[in-house]
Amino acid sequence: DGETLAKVIEFIDRNDHFFLNLSMPAGKAMLEPAEGVAGSTVVVVMARNGTDFGIRVACMPERWFTAPAGKVQGLYFPQYDEKDANPDIGDSTITETAGYGGVAMAAAPAIVKFVGGTPQMALQTTLEMYEITCSEHENFTIPALNFRGTPLGIDVRKVVETGILPQINTGIAHKEPGVGMVGAGILRAPEKCFSDAYAALKEL
Repeated sequence: DGETLAKVIEFIDRNDHFFLNLSMPAGKAMLEPAEGVAGSTVVVVMARNGTDFGIRVACMPERWFTAPAGKVQGLYFPQYDEKDANPDIGDSTITETAGYGGVAMAAAPAIVKFVGGTPQMALQTTLEMYEITCSEHENFTIPALNFRGTPLGIDVRKVVETGILPQINTGIAHKEPGVGMVGAGILRAPEKCFSDAYAALKEL
């Protein structure tokens, strides 16, 4: 009915992160066609579960390369601090994998204050991400970079060769179940995932 619809729309309007629930499956749908491409060293999945961080590579889509989940550096909501935080957790790293999220921070200076960074850091981070990706997005562009496409296609080889790790923007979950989000921040993907994948690629 109309009253229920109004409440739903009001909830969506007040929740700045609601769109994340749409952007994550969209990213997954965009990346799935790349799975199984022979010889491709592009990352098609990045995910974490609060204990481990894992990636999958296009030419080995069924194989996970994992490392311990990292610690998020960021800003906490009132009454919470680092001792309350769980290690990195969630599905939103599919957005970085698909060419937006943390790799495109230069396109979203407003989020920088939310995750504890600076506009200059956001710009520098995005410029770094071009060094480890194999393409630029045709449709997602960055006004601050003269509408250059966002960095797209994280390449395992480039990550290992440059030593530059993918940037991740993320919420910080409480270590106790049921509490939920207690802050937001940034971190880099674990190096071990990429070095292990690189070693496996050399054996193909």
